[in-house]
Amino acid sequence: MEKIKRIVFTVSNDLVFDQRMDRICNSLYSNGYQVTLLGRKKKKSFALLNKGYSQKRLNLFFENGKLFYIELNIRMFFYLLFSKFDIVCGIDLDTIAPAYFAAKLKSKTCVYDAHELFTEVPEVIARPTIKKIWLRIEKYMLTSVKNLYTVSQSVANEFEKRYRTKFEVIRNLPYKKNYNPSKNNITERIILYRGAVNQGRGLEQIIKAMHHIDAKLLIAGDGDILIQLKSLANNEGLKEKIVFTGYQTPDELDSLTQRAYLGINLLESESKNYYFSLANKFFDYMQFDIPQLCMNFPEYQNINSMYEVAVLINDLTESTISNHINTLLNNNELYNKLKLNCTLAAKDLCWENEEQKLLNFYKSL
Repeated sequence: MEKIKRIVFTVSNDLVFDQRMDRICNSLYSNGYQVTLLGRKKKKSFALLNKGYSQKRLNLFFENGKLFYIELNIRMFFYLLFSKFDIVCGIDLDTIAPAYFAAKLKSKTCVYDAHELFTEVPEVIARPTIKKIWLRIEKYMLTSVKNLYTVSQSVANEFEKRYRTKFEVIRNLPYKKNYNPSKNNITERIILYRGAVNQGRGLEQIIKAMHHIDAKLLIAGDGDILIQLKSLANNEGLKEKIVFTGYQTPDELDSLTQRAYLGINLLESESKNYYFSLANKFFDYMQFDIPQLCMNFPEYQNINSMYEVAVLINDLTESTISNHINTLLNNNELYNKLKLNCTLAAKDLCWENEEQKLLNFYKSL
């Protein structure tokens, strides 16, 4: 009988809202692997949901900053050192070090899963010294770890350009949604943003653009700039047109998405991480037949050329945003065309199809 392989995944979040990791862990667990997802617990963390795979959260003293990353990496290293595993997968640059060194000491297999281009996120770009440190870590890890995959071909190409490393591409696609359009009786036009409320995501611009848009904006998520955005909406006199929901469970997010008329996926081009991105919300909107306003970036261009599910824009000026949103709100022919294309694209661009790449990857180790 073939031995059951034990896999540990390391992340820096609190596990509860990480839908990508839930899909990955579920797929491997359902196919005979013994899976543990290792993260950290925050003071305001929600209780863990019951899963088939194991979940472990570390209680840390620090919640952010340099001391947080140092403590997290040390604690993860010692947890892994005294745990049994055959494969350990570090998710992103902030947890790959303990995974790599624990695997090396125990002569086990190490995998790197890059959910993003970590050294190019806005929070790192704005701090040159911090960026240099992360770049050194990135260079060491990506030239040491041999088993690599990431979320988009653009990110894979960038890593290959930097370090001559070969990354597999496993996209962050959602499960097919059990969605009945006939039950979606939209009584008002809601523009939806779902995801992290952080800088560089066009949220300040969309809020100001709402002066010129006859609809309601729903921002479903939490993050570093939520308080500032609430203040901006209030100062702009737009409090009645903009709703902030805060954190939402996956089921709550899907319920909100089902009510939406239009999705938003806006990003600043100054960040390579955003420019090369392929956000999960891009596919989530499709699953609910919702056309979207999106950036004219390489990955979105590529998919839109095949399915045309979005209107792509080149900049984040208020006029560009409001003009294109108003076109989608008022041009029924265009809107219905995109909506139909979403239905077709959702059948292909789903986790049920993408997960085979994941299973093939781990089967080869």
